[in-house]
Amino acid sequence: MRATITWWDLSDSAQTIDSLREHLRDGGVAAWGDVPGLRLKFWISDRAGNRWGAVMLWEPGHPAEQPLPPHRALELIGYPPTERVRFDVEATVEGRYTLAALSGLGLALEET
Repeated sequence: MRATITWWDLSDSAQTIDSLREHLRDGGVAAWGDVPGLRLKFWISDRAGNRWGAVMLWEPGHPAEQPLPPHRALELIGYPPTERVRFDVEATVEGRYTLAALSGLGLALEET
């Protein structure tokens, strides 16, 4: 398995965490549900550091450089990510949980 972490420093962008969260509410999440080999993607924010990003977890055997949905965040923010790193995943575990699925969760989808 592989993991990708992408961060944008929003200091030089007109976008904010709130405007990017609104983008997720307006359909920015749905296109990623059909990406082959993408086991999990979650969007992250760091309000104190004025950063926005995403973490993707890939199944084994799927290339890191495959066609992906349009990176609307890249268009909105106006410049490439400040940092993008890819890692090998050494081990995984799922703990005890009460939620059957992770899809549809998060601040962007909970607030109205």
